[in-house]
Amino acid sequence: MAEQFEVRYVQGHVEVYDGAGRFCFSADTYGEAQSELRDMAA
Repeated sequence: MAEQFEVRYVQGHVEVYDGAGRFCFSADTYGEAQSELRDMAA
């Protein structure tokens, strides 16, 4: 089962939370967040 993530825009940057609402990491852009999520899945 694939883990789900939520991406939130917060004061000019992006924050990523897991399916349980726990903070995972922040990124400068949505694209950067997507890249980091792909890296985590590998």
